[in-house]
Amino acid sequence: MKKLFILTLFALLCTNLKAYAGVPQVLGEYGDWIAYYYRDNSGAVCYMASTPKKDEGKYTKRGDIYTVITHRPAENSFDVVNINAGYTYKKDAKVLIKIGAKTFDKLFASGDKAWAVSETADKEIVEAMKKGNRMVIHGTSSRGTATKDTYSLKGFTSAYRAISNKCGKKR
Repeated sequence: MKKLFILTLFALLCTNLKAYAGVPQVLGEYGDWIAYYYRDNSGAVCYMASTPKKDEGKYTKRGDIYTVITHRPAENSFDVVNINAGYTYKKDAKVLIKIGAKTFDKLFASGDKAWAVSETADKEIVEAMKKGNRMVIHGTSSRGTATKDTYSLKGFTSAYRAISNKCGKKR
């Protein structure tokens, strides 16, 4: 169910891109992460996704929550971290990612999504995810509701290896 949910969400997300998106194929399920691959007009796209094991906050209604890591070799784009909060972020909201003793605060939010501010920040977050056991994401909704989403990183490195092998990323 989780696999189909994430596959469908990402396929819908891709339809908003400039090029036709092919149907994603599952490369494999690795612990709590699932790796995918598809081709669009620019070439191969590989991504991996997961949903939180626990989501906290004093909200009555919340949409889909997930994190995606994407490689687009034709655009020389690797390790792009995308967080979908399931709500619209508060304007100028601080989004924090905690992995072990490290805290990442170089993220920006737009609508219901958050991204790292640079390729360097993306790579630092991904490296920490490879070494960590869990990731906690803190955010604030447009209504001022604080949230805390806890993800398992079990299988992250194997899923990352699968998308990197399929999309030609040298580690």
